[in-house]
Amino acid sequence: MKLLEYEAKAILSRYKIPVPEGVVVREGDTLPSAPTVVKSQVPIGGRGKAGGIKVVKQASELREKIDEVLHLEIKGHLPTAVLCEELLDIKNEYYLSLVINRSKSCIELVAHNEGGVEIESHDASEFYRKEITGANIEGIGEGLADYLNLPDFTFALQDALESLYTCFTDSDATLLEINPLVLTEQGELAAGDCKMTLDNAAAFRHKEWDFEDKIISANFVTLDREGTVATIANGAGLAMATVDAVTTAGLTPANFLDIGGNATVDKIVESFEQIIEFPNVNAIVINIFGGIVRCDDVAQAIIAARDKISHLPTLYVRLSGNRSEEAAELLAEHGLALYESLEDCIKELIA
Repeated sequence: MKLLEYEAKAILSRYKIPVPEGVVVREGDTLPSAPTVVKSQVPIGGRGKAGGIKVVKQASELREKIDEVLHLEIKGHLPTAVLCEELLDIKNEYYLSLVINRSKSCIELVAHNEGGVEIESHDASEFYRKEITGANIEGIGEGLADYLNLPDFTFALQDALESLYTCFTDSDATLLEINPLVLTEQGELAAGDCKMTLDNAAAFRHKEWDFEDKIISANFVTLDREGTVATIANGAGLAMATVDAVTTAGLTPANFLDIGGNATVDKIVESFEQIIEFPNVNAIVINIFGGIVRCDDVAQAIIAARDKISHLPTLYVRLSGNRSEEAAELLAEHGLALYESLEDCIKELIA
């Protein structure tokens, strides 16, 4: 599950990690005081560049700006709330995150001495990286302070890292990203923004979880957040075969998804919405053998997803079995190709 900023910051606060004071505002709610920063609550990056973050200094402008942000769609997401936060007196911005490094089977600390909206412009080799465990965490603050050129904040960074590590592991997170980590003119560190992704498969350990992003399926597994091809199939065997075919073709699968035998159109569309959160996915391979699940229902979901999500990656669709002829007609009416086999999908994908 990908948390909204206010949800992630609420978790940080429970672990004594400083965050700006703020209040969540929905349409019709009482207005907070100004000045404030109005921030769209959507589960996607790039809010600032898209106009989803506005600094409001006059109370007379607040209602108008909140309404603007509430009605601004960002990459297919329309917020139901905004976060109004105090204005920080910013001296410097840094980048700090904990992430699951799947190739090394470890939790990795990733940092950069320049945080903010341009973080994605930096080459991967420029980032500070360090495997972090409960055993080695005691000395990591010093190395991070040296990298960030913050020698006076060694102890503060050490405390913050220990809290973040505990927060990460307690929460069954796969990503905890603070960007920017703000150093204020008053000499305080605070999480200016926070993204958190939680492991759906750990939901059985967290009866308290109640976030706006609901668990789509225990059968949606992230394989590589940097992967370029997403997969949708029904049945664990077919889903694994689809992932294997993508891998054998020399491509990187982003996920494993078994939609099961009773998936509804809404649930399938939600799966598409989760897939587009992967930053590098440029193709989706859909491999369905209709038994209980109806191929025309899957086709309807594909059409609905394409209509709803303007930046949907290229689709490579194979549907066979229950009501596949009806599915083929629906897809043809909407200009979508249907392939006879998974092999044909992959051949076209790598052509």
